[in-house]
Amino acid sequence: MQPNAIRKHILAHWFGCGLVPRAPGTVGTLGAIPVHWLLTKVSIFPHALVVLSITLVGFVVAQLAAKAVGDEDPGAVVIDEVAGMLIAGWFVRDRGWPLLAVAFVLFRLLDITKPGIIDRAQRVGPPGVSIMLDDILAGLGAGMLSWLCGFALKL
Repeated sequence: MQPNAIRKHILAHWFGCGLVPRAPGTVGTLGAIPVHWLLTKVSIFPHALVVLSITLVGFVVAQLAAKAVGDEDPGAVVIDEVAGMLIAGWFVRDRGWPLLAVAFVLFRLLDITKPGIIDRAQRVGPPGVSIMLDDILAGLGAGMLSWLCGFALKL
């Protein structure tokens, strides 16, 4: 990979999170937590609008970064993890930090193992789509499972 090419794409590597040498996806996921925390301070509609906006921007910047480095899924691109975690966090936005931690763990588990449709989603289109789509699905799955955990445990 060409590090200088990816450094130009600050949103794609989420302000440096994706440039760490080990576990950039996990660091990128952690990079979503401060944004999530800020979004819990606003009502649900603006929260959803910001998550949707970051996700849509992610398609564009992931495509540009992938093209810049000549790699269909560069590890330094972590805006997909940010979007996925923000989606998962949205489901449990008013349920406290324990459920957010559950959402984090479930999101990472689904993102890493890529069961079923999540795995197929990473091969559906151009790099920007493929990079983002599997994490969007992992975020939706983690969010729904986290919400169900909270409901079942009365958290």
